[in-house]
Amino acid sequence: MRKLLAVVTTTMLTTAAAAEVPAVVTDIPVVQSLVAQVLGDLGTPAVIVGSGSDPHDFQLRPSQARSLATAGVVVWIGPEMTPWLSAAIETSGTAAPVALLDVPGTQVRTYGAEDHADESVGHDAHDHTEGGRDPHAWLDPGNARVWVLAIAEALAAQDTDHAATYRANAERAAQDIAALDAALSEKVKGLTQGIATAHDAYGYLAAHYGLPILASLSEGDAAAPGAARMTGIRGLLDSGKVACIFPEAGHDPKAFVTLTEGTSAKIGTPLDPEGIAIAPGAGLYAELMTSLIDSIADCAR
Repeated sequence: MRKLLAVVTTTMLTTAAAAEVPAVVTDIPVVQSLVAQVLGDLGTPAVIVGSGSDPHDFQLRPSQARSLATAGVVVWIGPEMTPWLSAAIETSGTAAPVALLDVPGTQVRTYGAEDHADESVGHDAHDHTEGGRDPHAWLDPGNARVWVLAIAEALAAQDTDHAATYRANAERAAQDIAALDAALSEKVKGLTQGIATAHDAYGYLAAHYGLPILASLSEGDAAAPGAARMTGIRGLLDSGKVACIFPEAGHDPKAFVTLTEGTSAKIGTPLDPEGIAIAPGAGLYAELMTSLIDSIADCAR
C-alpha cells in the first residue's frame, strides 16, 4: 500500500511540475529555435509561421489565435517583422509578450542609404521607410546571446520552480552561440569580393562579419525590383565589383539569371535568412547561420 501511495504521489508531483512549465508561442522558426534551447527538456515552444511559410504574408488561423490566448509566454521579434501579429497578441491577453527587438542590450540597426557601399543602388526597406528598425537582428550572434538570457528570465518569471534550469540552459546556449560565432568568423576572414543579395535582410550579418554586401535586388521582401534598380545592379556586375549574387530561398531566381548573363558574377546558393527551409527545433539557429556563411564564403572566395 505504501509503495502504491508513493507511486501515486510521485506521479502527481511530476504532473504538477510539468503543468507549471508555461506554454510558449513564438512567431518564426528562428525564434522558436532560441526558445527551444532555453526550455530544453521541459517543453517544446509552438511556432506560428512554420517552415516553408512566408512571415511577411501570413494569415493567422483560429487555432493559432487560441494558442496565443492560452500562452503563458509569447516571444516574437516585434511588429517590424510580423506586423499582422500585433493585434492578435494584444487581444490574446497573454501576460508576458516578449518583443526581442526591445530587449535591453540588443544592437538594433535602422534602414538608411549609408548602409550600402554603392549609393547609386540605394538601400531597400523591409516594408518600412528609411530610418525604420531592421528586424533581422538574429543575424548578429551577439543579439542571439542577449536574447536567450532574456528568454530565460521571461520563463523564470512565469515558472520560478524551473528558473535555475532556464538560466543554466540559456548560459549554455549563449556559450554555444559564441563558439559558433568564432567558427563562422574564421570562415569569412579576409573575404573582400563584393556580393549582392535578393533583398535587404543582411545588414546585421554584413556589419558583424565585415561582409562586402554592395547591393540588394528588391526594395522589400515581396517587392519586385524597379528598372532603375536593375540597371544599377547590372552596372555593378558589368564593372566586376560583384563576384556573387544570391537569390533567396522560396523565391524565383529567374531575375538573377538574366542579370548575370554576360558578366563574371556567379549565382550563389539561395540564402535563407529566416530559416523557412530548415526543420524547426533547437538546432535551427546554428544551421541557419552556418548555411548563410558557408554559402557566401564558398561563392565569393
